[in-house]
Amino acid sequence: MASEVDEWFDHYDNPMKDVVMAVRSVILTDSRITETIKWKSPTFMYKGNLASFNPRSKAHASLMFHTGAEIPGDHPILEGGGDTARYVTFASREDVEAKSADLLRVVDAWCEARDA
Repeated sequence: MASEVDEWFDHYDNPMKDVVMAVRSVILTDSRITETIKWKSPTFMYKGNLASFNPRSKAHASLMFHTGAEIPGDHPILEGGGDTARYVTFASREDVEAKSADLLRVVDAWCEARDA
């Protein structure tokens, strides 16, 4: 049976779909992460909302870490300087591959902080 996220992707018509799917695959390699649809977008969760895609972005895949400013550690891939959210953009599948280790470090830091 397909999940609600799989069904969402079945209907997702965007030139960056393969890049978004690649980011999803990287994040889901961490077995602690679950996913659902919130705010009409795939959202990754572990003891709270971790990140959601901006499904309307067509120039790149955009992943918003809802409370990214709180993620402990130094994570150069996180962009933004406000008090709350941080973003990571991916221009291509190759960019996802290049950033995947850093992305997983962000995910791990989030999970470790939630477990502390």
